[in-house]
Amino acid sequence: MLEMMLFVAVILLVCSLLKKVSGRIGIPSLLLFIVLGMLMGSDGIFKVAFDDFAFAQVISTVALVVIMFSGGFETNIKASKPVAAKAIVLSSLGTVLTAVFVGLFCYIVLGMGLLEGMLCGSVLSSTDAASVFSILRSKKLALKENTAPLLEMESGSNDPFANMLTIVILTAMGSGISFGEVSVLLFKQLVIGLVFGFGVGFLIRSIIKTIRLDTTGIETVFISAAVFAAYAACSLLDGNGFLSVYIIGIILGNAHLKENKTLVPFFDGVTSIMQAILFFLLGLLSYPSRMGDVLLPGIAIMVFMLIIARPLAVFLLSLPFKQSRKQNILVSFAGLRGASSIVFAIQAFLDPASISYDIFHIVFIIVLLSISIQGTFLPMVAKKLDMIDEEGDVLKTFTDYVDEKPINYIAFTIAKEHSYCGKAIKDITLPPHTIIVNIQRNNVNIVPLGNTVLQCGDVVLLCALEKKKETELSLFEKMVDEESHLIGNSLKTIDREENGLVVLVQRGEEFIIPDGNLTLEAGDRIVINHSVVE
Repeated sequence: MLEMMLFVAVILLVCSLLKKVSGRIGIPSLLLFIVLGMLMGSDGIFKVAFDDFAFAQVISTVALVVIMFSGGFETNIKASKPVAAKAIVLSSLGTVLTAVFVGLFCYIVLGMGLLEGMLCGSVLSSTDAASVFSILRSKKLALKENTAPLLEMESGSNDPFANMLTIVILTAMGSGISFGEVSVLLFKQLVIGLVFGFGVGFLIRSIIKTIRLDTTGIETVFISAAVFAAYAACSLLDGNGFLSVYIIGIILGNAHLKENKTLVPFFDGVTSIMQAILFFLLGLLSYPSRMGDVLLPGIAIMVFMLIIARPLAVFLLSLPFKQSRKQNILVSFAGLRGASSIVFAIQAFLDPASISYDIFHIVFIIVLLSISIQGTFLPMVAKKLDMIDEEGDVLKTFTDYVDEKPINYIAFTIAKEHSYCGKAIKDITLPPHTIIVNIQRNNVNIVPLGNTVLQCGDVVLLCALEKKKETELSLFEKMVDEESHLIGNSLKTIDREENGLVVLVQRGEEFIIPDGNLTLEAGDRIVINHSVVE
């Protein structure tokens, strides 16, 4: 057990470091994870014998659930709304067409059985959301014509359709299935998946907004448990669990929850780790010595998908939407294969249906080529097509985007002797370039107007422009001990050149912004600006 714990810890540490290194050397981190797995595997340097596909399926399914939820959680529905119809058509019909085109290619050109060819097409039919998100984020790739949200939504929502196709083909290859049974299966997959997705999503959102889960981090645990419960329950009822968790992610990610500040970085980090584990597993499970028989078929399928299948599906389905040729080319090239194809390939490997081709290693070769070629050259292709929006910000298409403005806030309480007390806002003189943005009175927030009269005890929030150019300050902290000569002296009587300007006083639990009349006491902790005094 300790050896296994050490092994897992070392792998996670190495994967975390590779994530950082990959950005500097310009190689996709996912490619490095695959190579690491191959080096650790049975045919690698370290000879770690691992061929437990059943265990790998459990791990990979958990990973894909997290990736699917995170993909939905980070999808900004407002940014995606203009291209939602296109994205849904591409993620549904586009996935089906890609699977059919690849399946027919495998059947006609490579000599596979028809169902086996369709299985290969189904496993490879969806694009990898996590890879697309990662490239767009890391390269800050803002694209013209709303292409970034189109890619994000399409790649995030097409996995459920690929999963359904894989299940249907595996069922047909096993016990057989009629057209009516296919219709019932697809209906159950879609309807139950949608019901669980919207039902559980709105339920979780309502619970979080109604019941304040005050314990730090408990919201993360609650949401994670609810997502996995929804996936499991939906799957047990023959629904599409991946579809349900993706919808739950969209609902919660666009709900503007206060907890998003902690949820977004958490799920972003967990998704990165899950992605690393998936690609490491792919390398670990692989046997390079067995790839000779499927190397040429794998390369042929990859080339066919990249040049014919994916572009043909994109161009055909884009006709009603009048997309530009450049956007169609870029969307076609951006169809990376990754995490979902790995999971579905493991699922196919474990199915008792008779499969003559080594589909797992075919998928391995295609994923390896897709990540290395498409992942590396996607920014270059976007630039060649003149599809990069230099003034845009791709982060606006994600729900964790915060449009930072150069402003600061100052809060103060109006004392009884203050000149503002009892006056309307229009009759007082504020500091230059400031505005009152909120008044808190008896724990009630008031939006201020010109006629609003300020009362003693009001907490006033001022807004001011932030100084962009950094100011060099020499701030340090000092304790006023019982022997200090400062005790009993007001700040206006203290030698400024010798002692500096006191900008903050902590007295017990109270923080005080001082004026010249404040008298220092023993035990005060003061913050001093010791810059040059003029």
